[in-house]
Amino acid sequence: MTTTRAAAILLAKELRLEFRTRELLSATIVFSLVIVVLFSFAFDPTAAESRRYGPGLLWIAFLFAGSLMLNPSFAREQSNDTLDALRMAPISPFAILSAKMLANFIFMSLVELVLVPVFGVLYNVSLSGVAGRLILVLVLGTIGLTVTGTVFSAISSHARMRELLLPLLLLPILTPLLIAAVEATASLLVDQPELDRTWVALLAGFDIVFLTASWLLCDYLIEE
Repeated sequence: MTTTRAAAILLAKELRLEFRTRELLSATIVFSLVIVVLFSFAFDPTAAESRRYGPGLLWIAFLFAGSLMLNPSFAREQSNDTLDALRMAPISPFAILSAKMLANFIFMSLVELVLVPVFGVLYNVSLSGVAGRLILVLVLGTIGLTVTGTVFSAISSHARMRELLLPLLLLPILTPLLIAAVEATASLLVDQPELDRTWVALLAGFDIVFLTASWLLCDYLIEE
């Protein structure tokens, strides 16, 4: 079986399991909305302050949502030794890892689809004129977040305190990505929006580096 076909089958399984209960997705959306609403009431920003502080608050919400969503990526496979069965199947280990990454990317994109319009309303920020460029930034940032989070979720899945270990491993690695994502988003919320290509290039480079590393190290990640 090819890697692409195996990944597609495993991705369908991941989506079917989550959409059957929607427990993780619903909890993440509610959690993210609470963060954005609390920030709005706590700071009560003006339009100028929203453009200045809003991007950072938005990506903090994405980071918290990702930490909540990515943590159980491989925990589901522990109860019935499903991961051991997948490792014995005649498929590439990268198919297993890439299916998890794609599933997490889809789930995070759904969270962002709900969160971004709410952010625009609460913080009085117009996003209609920059929607296409903002989607590009969100896609690049979400790819980096989900790829890195899935990799470290695999690393920490066997740890006794994996709920605490994942954020400790993830946050330092994601710092360059978050800085680039916040700066790129902020450049779109000014009076004369213009997407800074330097930050976009940094986001794309981060994604390429970690995607390549996950492909090269997938055997060790899944085996361990």
